[in-house]
Amino acid sequence: MVTPEQVKEYISQGLECQFVDVAGDGQHFEALIVSELFRGKSRVQQHQLVYGALGERMREEIHALSLKTFTPEDWQALQKG
Repeated sequence: MVTPEQVKEYISQGLECQFVDVAGDGQHFEALIVSELFRGKSRVQQHQLVYGALGERMREEIHALSLKTFTPEDWQALQKG
């Protein structure tokens, strides 16, 4: 069974991130990701970047993944307010 820490590592290895946090129960996961690569991209494009970083793991190891993706600026604004 895959752990939240492993999912976090998979994302961090495949995508340049400023911040990654993953929670889950081994089958269902929630990830919060902050990356400059999300700048100028739609939410769907941001999620596609994450899925691309996870590759085949999305089919084989991770059964459900809920994503919250932010640019550094959006994340900073959210933290302030």
